Amino acid sequence: MIERKIRKKAREVVLDILLMTLGSLIYAVSVNCFSAPNNIAPGGVTGVATMLNYVFGTPIGAVVFLINIPIILWAGLEIGYKLVAKSMAAITLNALAIDLVGIVAVPYHGDPVIYTLLGGVCEGLGLSLVFMRGATTGGTDMIARVLNARLRFLSMGKLMLFADGCVILASAFVFQSLESAVYACVFVFVSTKIIDAVLYGVDVGSGKLFFIVSERSEEIGQRILDEMERGVTFLRSRGGYLKREGEMLLCAVRRFEVARISAIVRETDPEAFVMVGDAGEITGEGFRSARSDDRTISELLRSVKKRMKKEKADGE
Repeated sequence: MIERKIRKKAREVVLDILLMTLGSLIYAVSVNCFSAPNNIAPGGVTGVATMLNYVFGTPIGAVVFLINIPIILWAGLEIGYKLVAKSMAAITLNALAIDLVGIVAVPYHGDPVIYTLLGGVCEGLGLSLVFMRGATTGGTDMIARVLNARLRFLSMGKLMLFADGCVILASAFVFQSLESAVYACVFVFVSTKIIDAVLYGVDVGSGKLFFIVSERSEEIGQRILDEMERGVTFLRSRGGYLKREGEMLLCAVRRFEVARISAIVRETDPEAFVMVGDAGEITGEGFRSARSDDRTISELLRSVKKRMKKEKADGE
């Protein structure tokens, strides 16, 4: 049993390293081939490092690593070093990859639309592989997570958007080019869409539903809350065969979180009875905003009505 756990842990560590290394290399291609050579600072610590490289010629990867050191120390004090350990490894791999790939990378200076789109796609793919293993590349996402722990009324998305927006705005002055800031916005938009598509699927409002029956449901629920930051609901249940009273744990998750939730259940109670089903649509905190959906539908209806009126007027 112990040997099995050790082998499983070793496989997880190897998979973490492989995917984070691959993600860092793809991200480094984005920085060295598309964004930095074309004066695009797409937010975050990398954006700051790109501007410093433009002004002082400092290596981007090394600066990314140095800026992230105080951020990681702060995050470790606020949310615990255990939770940021993977991010520390990802930041190191990312910084090394940026500077090493920069030695052999061939910058692309062609069509602005092409290098903006390709850069955004590469960045999104690279970050997705890192996020998939439960790590981050530090920077604004780590700052947002720490601030969110204190400022619950502000979502992580809004905090990250504000921080990235400040970096992009500053880039317009550093590069003396409004176009650079505009391309940076498009770059971030493309990258975000790629991350959503890879991690959450095409529809970010869909996911999976876990129904877990276990004698250790309280412990499983607490681990999901602490390690996954996902809400859980306890439902009273009664077995049909043994007529035994108990609790069923209900949890809605995104697709990429299924493997981690399953691992938590197996580690806590190997005898647990688990059902996993598809959730066609999930609205609420952590998923799609119901109000934004209503607004989208309303705008669509207004557009259809306006078009019908125009066609009717043209016909008359």
